[in-house]
This record gives sequence, C-alpha cells and structure tokens, in this order.
Amino acid sequence: MSATVTEEKPDEKPKTFAEKQRERMQRLRNLHTLRNEARTHNHQEVVAEDARNKLPANWESRKKRAEWILNDQKEREEASKNGEDYDRNKLLEISAVDAEKIEKKRKRKNPDQGFSDFEAATFRQYNRLVRSMGPKDMERYEEEKEKYGDAFYGGPHVIIHGLHQDRSEAVDNMVKSLENQIAKRNKYSRRRTHNDDADIDYINERNAKFNKKLDRFYGEHTAEIKQNLERGTAV
Repeated sequence: MSATVTEEKPDEKPKTFAEKQRERMQRLRNLHTLRNEARTHNHQEVVAEDARNKLPANWESRKKRAEWILNDQKEREEASKNGEDYDRNKLLEISAVDAEKIEKKRKRKNPDQGFSDFEAATFRQYNRLVRSMGPKDMERYEEEKEKYGDAFYGGPHVIIHGLHQDRSEAVDNMVKSLENQIAKRNKYSRRRTHNDDADIDYINERNAKFNKKLDRFYGEHTAEIKQNLERGTAV
C-alpha cells in the first residue's frame, strides 16, 4: 500500500485591522470611480440623444446622401485625372440583378413615359381612375370575387349584363369621380379671347379649334386656294 503524502501549507499571517480597512477603502474608491464614469457616460448619451431629436426627421438619409455625393465627386475627379470614363467604370461594377432593380425603381418613380398614342393615354387614365376608386368594402369585394369567378372582371368573352347589381354607394362614388374629373378639366382649360376682326370660317368652337389645327399644318399649302375661293377666281 502506498501512503499519500499531504503537502503542508505555510501558515498565512492574519491581516491586521488597518490592512483590512485600507482594502475596504480601496474598493470604495473604485466603486466611486465607476459610478462617476457611469454618470458621465449617461450624461453624454442624454446630450447626444437630445441633439439627435432636434435634428430633422430625414437627417440620416440626408447625411448618407451628402456623403455619397462627396465620395462620388472624389472618385469622379480621380477617374478624370487618370483619363478614365467614370460612368462606364461604374456601370461595369453593377451586376445585372442590381441594374434590374434600379430600372424597376426608376419606372415606379416615373411610370408615365409620355404620350405615345391615344390608346396608351386612355389606358393610363383608366388605371389612374381605378386606383382612385378602389373598393371601400374589401369583405364584400372578396365575396363577390369568389361568387362570380371569371365573370367578376368581365373579360372579352364574358357577358356580365344582369350579374352585378349596382349599389347606391357605388353609383354615388362614380358620380363623385366624374364631377372631380370635370372640375379638374375645367381648371386646366381656358377660353381663348375672341378676335372680332378675324375671318369667321367655323360653325362652333370645336370646329374653330379643328380649323386652327388644319391651318397650322396645311395653311402654307392651301393659302393660295383659299384666297382664290374668297375672290371667286378659283377654277
């Protein structure tokens, strides 16, 4: 059997009262220091938060935008010094996915691509009116949508006459929309001043506008014929 050997520790000298008091005072000073640091840090955070609250609501976005403009200007100047095309280099760094996202965002911001033909203008006007006259009761909308199926939208090969029953609220909404359209149209239309000395070659105001359009495009080609008709010397 092997005997276990126990290592004897030297007797530690007990601390005196003065040493214990010094240790307690040191811990107390450390706690005071930590409390003062926390108080200073909290005060700085409160001041910073108050300053942030006084800034405009879009301050962060404006700051990021300003930083982006400065960086862009700096990179553009460096590319100009090196004789490089900055716009071309920037496009090379954009992936196809990011380019598609940018294009979609640009189209959402400005969906109106201008006048192309009367059909496209009518279609855009229809979409604007539909968005402004959205359904008021979504529950009823979903119920009718499920009830009528394909006939709910009235496709080209669907007869919807007699299926839907117009509600008085919907009729009032349509009348209100028409009145708003008329008011908006009257706001942008102005009556032209009448010239008493001008020749009367029209039967109403609409015909006068049409004649002015014809004269604008074909006036120089028909001026001689018109003068001959007025003199009675036309062949």
